[in-house]
Amino acid sequence: MKMKEEENRDMQKENFYTRLDKREKFILNAVFYVFFVNGIFAMIMGSLLPLISREYNLSDTMSGSLISMHSLGNLISGFVAGVLPLYIGRKRSIVMLSSFVTIGFILMIITGNPFILLLAFLFTGISRGSVSNFNNTMVNEVSDSSPSALSFLHSVFAVGAIIAPILVIFSTRIAGDNGWKLSAIIIIIMTSLSIFMFSRMDMKEKVKAKAGRKGYEFLKSEVFWINAGILFFYLAGESTINGWIVKYFVDAEIMTIGYAQLLASILWVAILVGRITVSVYGDRVRKDTILIVTTSGTVLFYLLLLSTTNVTVITIAIIGIGLSMAGIYPTTVSKVGKTIKDYPMAMGVLLVLGGVGAIVMPILTGALSDALGIFAGMSAIVVVLILMMTFVILSIIQGKREAKVS
Repeated sequence: MKMKEEENRDMQKENFYTRLDKREKFILNAVFYVFFVNGIFAMIMGSLLPLISREYNLSDTMSGSLISMHSLGNLISGFVAGVLPLYIGRKRSIVMLSSFVTIGFILMIITGNPFILLLAFLFTGISRGSVSNFNNTMVNEVSDSSPSALSFLHSVFAVGAIIAPILVIFSTRIAGDNGWKLSAIIIIIMTSLSIFMFSRMDMKEKVKAKAGRKGYEFLKSEVFWINAGILFFYLAGESTINGWIVKYFVDAEIMTIGYAQLLASILWVAILVGRITVSVYGDRVRKDTILIVTTSGTVLFYLLLLSTTNVTVITIAIIGIGLSMAGIYPTTVSKVGKTIKDYPMAMGVLLVLGGVGAIVMPILTGALSDALGIFAGMSAIVVVLILMMTFVILSIIQGKREAKVS
């Protein structure tokens, strides 16, 4: 009995990585690298867009349409990445879908044809969503739904997101007006390596669902819908905060555009620190505890941000928001880890539902801003964050109810 207790303690001291065999470590190493690259090209789109627009003399409407096509591709990928592996296997699927981003950036470099550019941005969105679907699924599967592993995965994405604008600045200093093309070439090289690493993975070619659990039966699960609700409102809030925070500070004349952009970078640094923290301690703390603390913190710090024009207090609030938001996504995904394993389509549907929130809320914020002012638009995010916290509370209540039944 004593030996068994000692073995359990030793298991708890081990992190998710040390428990893996050589094959599983290769899979995780590859997935972490690919998600780092995903963070770069996902966040570089906003930095490259003004340069591409100037290069090809695009209108604002066309420029906005390019970003919309990227978001549409990200949404479409939720369906494609879930269905395709059932027919051609996981390896062939991810190799094919991840190559779309390479093709997309090649098209951006060689032509300014509006239709081709729309297709190129659509391709980058398809790859972004497909890689996110696959990587979250593989880490969840290999690490046995470890919050630490999933938080580390999203930490490397954050590192890529921080590097993205630095890459553009570096490239433009070297190549001048053609610097955006140098950035695109670097991404093409990095994504090509991603494709190669996917092709070398030793994985099960087809996800086999348990008997009687094929298709969309997971949609009957209350657990799935509650956690999908958390992700929907989280991604709605995250995408809107990231997309509008600089404009809010500048339009409200709270600070200079230079400091506002610096705060946008500080936000991602805080997210990175938060995700690393969760990756270290996530397996030692209950998932419900992580979610209630992080969602509450996000609401409180965002309210603090809106309540003041003091730059120092706003900076503290930004850091608090980043630290709080960091662990919400990976912890929520880990809570539905068993469902994702049992149902091949579950991860795709989860990402699609979250993606809808990420697309709808920025538009709603813009509409409210046009009608009532920028502060009204930003205040609407408070409602979204409170709804996110409400779904976390529902998740905790549902978990306690299930525990009583069992």
